[in-house]
Amino acid sequence: MSATDHLIHANSVYVETFPGARPLRPKLALTIIECMDSRLDTFAALGLQIGDAHIIRNAGGLITDDVLRSLALSQRYLGTREVMIMHHTNCGMTGFDDVAFRAQLAADSGVEPGWDVPGFTDIEDQVRKSVSAVRSCGWIPHRDEVRGFVFDVAAGRITEVTV
Repeated sequence: MSATDHLIHANSVYVETFPGARPLRPKLALTIIECMDSRLDTFAALGLQIGDAHIIRNAGGLITDDVLRSLALSQRYLGTREVMIMHHTNCGMTGFDDVAFRAQLAADSGVEPGWDVPGFTDIEDQVRKSVSAVRSCGWIPHRDEVRGFVFDVAAGRITEVTV
């Protein structure tokens, strides 16, 4: 059985106890921006329930144009007001070579990517840069409550980064 087949089966079990639709707007008026890393169980780690917050995930939890687009929609149309940025220890983007990666993609496909995937070396510095990027974006109306954290993947603990 493939991984997708396993998930389809798990969904049929889930449907039997599905509680029904929830409100469109996140209950906590919160958006969390974080890495796509499969080790992050955001709901359990932060005591969240389905419907509490928007969660935007990408490689490294970096503040890209697409993240800002999603955050602008989250705030302007779906009522969120706070932003939690959560990077993590032992991230695959630490020391990532964007230039080599994009060159390999171009060599393999014949098409140069129109985007980049910048790596970083200092996780706390990257959190500060991410918070600054959100706070300085004019598309985002609620920028006072933007806070940054590092999640320790070995201990499950979050630590706030002073900005």
